[in-house]
Amino acid sequence: MLFGPPGTGKTTFARAVASRLDWPFVELFPSRLSDTPGGLAAALRTSFEVVGHLEHAVVFIDEVEEIASRRGGIPPSPTQGVTNELLKLVADFRDHSGRLLICATNFVRALDAAFLRHGRFDYVIPIGLPDPEARAAIWQRYIPASVVPSIDLGVLVAASDGFTPADIEYAARKASQEALARALRTGDEPSPGEELTTNDYLAALAGTRATVSEATVVEFLDDITKIARL
Repeated sequence: MLFGPPGTGKTTFARAVASRLDWPFVELFPSRLSDTPGGLAAALRTSFEVVGHLEHAVVFIDEVEEIASRRGGIPPSPTQGVTNELLKLVADFRDHSGRLLICATNFVRALDAAFLRHGRFDYVIPIGLPDPEARAAIWQRYIPASVVPSIDLGVLVAASDGFTPADIEYAARKASQEALARALRTGDEPSPGEELTTNDYLAALAGTRATVSEATVVEFLDDITKIARL
């Protein structure tokens, strides 16, 4: 189980695990399954049956809170039957080797308590904001290779503290777009990355709103203490 603020790379983490294992990556979308004739619970059951025919598979369910929310209340929650079905499927899934189930949520507190119990998920892993080393790697991924030597990466790493990988990607692409627009306005022949400077990236960062608020970070750290299991 992966949990953390939106945009922190939970899906990327799951894909990386599948890539490292060299297993097929099967992603299930609760919102799409809900449109299946027969209902969401039946669609889940059918999906897991199909996966059962694979020798190896990493099954990934994002936004799992949509199908594993807290049960109970009067009247019972509308998704209670779906949650019951998913709990059964997870238990059956664990009985077979060569398969790995990874679920992800932005709202771990919304999950049913039974879903996070020992015996269903071996690990409950927090995926938070990138540290300096991770931010440096993300910047280098999105800055054109020909430009990296002229960019002060340390300045960008410091300035992007508190930004998600998605935020940094957005700022990097925005800087490239602005540099291209500037070259076109001046009539210069645009060359990918040639006009980019550290200040271009800083300006793009300044115009990028951080996805994760300070309040969300505080809540996330509290969830790590109370819920994470490594």
